[in-house]
Amino acid sequence: MPDSAAGDAASAEDLRDLALVLARSIDDSARRTHFDEVLAVFGHTRQSLADVADDVR
Repeated sequence: MPDSAAGDAASAEDLRDLALVLARSIDDSARRTHFDEVLAVFGHTRQSLADVADDVR
């Protein structure tokens, strides 16, 4: 027989997930921003990011 407290915690987590999905679907404008557009806003391109040396410590 499953532990009731564990079942309650899982149910509460499922309800939080459901509330998040519903809130996102209500607020969704269906507009998606391409990664390249975001990079351009910050003055970068995919190539400029590729040219940045990795910070290895």
